[in-house]
Amino acid sequence: MKKIKLIAIGLVSVVAGAILSGCAHMGAEVWERDILAKPAMQLDSGALDRALDDHIYFSKEASSGGRGFGGGGCGCN
Repeated sequence: MKKIKLIAIGLVSVVAGAILSGCAHMGAEVWERDILAKPAMQLDSGALDRALDDHIYFSKEASSGGRGFGGGGCGCN
């Protein structure tokens, strides 16, 4: 009975160690960061394009800040 308990504790320890070591290598490595830092990889790579789109949207809808919300702020939804 004691031998089974020791085997169970050893097995749980091995499984816990395997699970915890799986998170040890998360994230980008140093040599991968230069690729991720390129302007084309940014979420908002075209700030000028977005500003122009916002201006066009503002001019058409007569509202500002309507991006991301339902409706354009004119009350017509």
